[in-house]
Amino acid sequence: MEVAVVAIGTELLLGQIVDSNSARIGQVLAANGFSSHLQLKVGDNHERIVAALELALSEADAVITSGGLGPTQDDITREAIAQVSGRPLKEDARVRSVIEGLFAARGRTMSVNNYRQAMVPEGATVIEQRKGTAPGLIVPVGEKVIVALPGVPYELDDMLANEVLAELRARRSDTTVIQSRVIRTWGLGESTLAELMAPRFEALEGSAVTIAFLASGIEGVKVRFTAAATDAAVVLGLLDEEELRAREVLGDYVFGVDDETLEGVVARAALDKSLTIATAESLTGGMLASQLVRVPGASTWFRGGVVSYARSVKEDLLGVVAPSVVSPEAARAMAEGVARLVGADIGLSTTGVAGPDELEGQPTGVVWIGMSANGRSAARRVQLLGDRERIRTYATATALDLARLTLSGSSRGFELG
Repeated sequence: MEVAVVAIGTELLLGQIVDSNSARIGQVLAANGFSSHLQLKVGDNHERIVAALELALSEADAVITSGGLGPTQDDITREAIAQVSGRPLKEDARVRSVIEGLFAARGRTMSVNNYRQAMVPEGATVIEQRKGTAPGLIVPVGEKVIVALPGVPYELDDMLANEVLAELRARRSDTTVIQSRVIRTWGLGESTLAELMAPRFEALEGSAVTIAFLASGIEGVKVRFTAAATDAAVVLGLLDEEELRAREVLGDYVFGVDDETLEGVVARAALDKSLTIATAESLTGGMLASQLVRVPGASTWFRGGVVSYARSVKEDLLGVVAPSVVSPEAARAMAEGVARLVGADIGLSTTGVAGPDELEGQPTGVVWIGMSANGRSAARRVQLLGDRERIRTYATATALDLARLTLSGSSRGFELG
């Protein structure tokens, strides 16, 4: 089944907002076995939206749109879909009532233009809005369908994962089961990982399993396996086999599968060992602590953190005595100091040069990561590339990965005894 995507909004064309929705829709479609070979962006212009929808329908069995379902004058996706589908807009009393109830519950006065969101193409199915006011729409167009989703990402995600996938699956004519599994790694570049996996890539040519690589910033480099068969158990078996093979080749560079994150793996290891963690950060400026507390229940194992950006804070608060704040001595002392300060079993620290200028004679991208536990501490130097934000982000992920490796007993982690 072929699915096209049309993102609607002049702000997307002007670059004022990055079109993350199309990327998200594409990921979900691929993960659930739907082909998608066409994505379009179009501004808030009725004739151009109509033309984009007609083009998409000529190329695909289903079209998913995002944006243009709000209450303002430039939200004209409904009108364009009505024209393309030949279905006049009519007010849906139930949708109107739901919108009125949302405003009443928030104690807000509802503007008259919000009633525009209750206008629905005749015969369309309304997707209930659980997180905002603009409902989604499922609009048949002959044997094909247009699915209209809000532009707000978290509203779109909710509908996409539930009603939209159910609609697409119901329309798929074949009985093939298609599933994907994502192996997540940290510490290898995309080209190196692809080289290691090259024999398997070649072996899978023409088989029921495909393989793809994706570099994803702080999420590492991903290896996605997609398998197809008429039996779900067979698909699961194929994916299990490929995951096992990947782990044999990549070893502990693999940190998780599918939605697992570095911080989640660190959290699980800390819980399993009944350990608490604290962070001391310089160049990462709180990013490390922020990633850790994204994990639900972090209060049970994360004690706290110190952003010791200034030298005086490192010295006065954490007891750092070192010739340079960008040094192994500073990284170790920071980890020891924060663990002592907040009473944690483990201290994790970052210090380095995010740029764009050198610091104390050290070039941009030099980062020292420290860790303390059991009365011992160690530090590791890494050289990172990129702009200031990329260096800070990668330093955060590398610190998490070193913590993961150390807690798992890997030889690539710190030797803390």
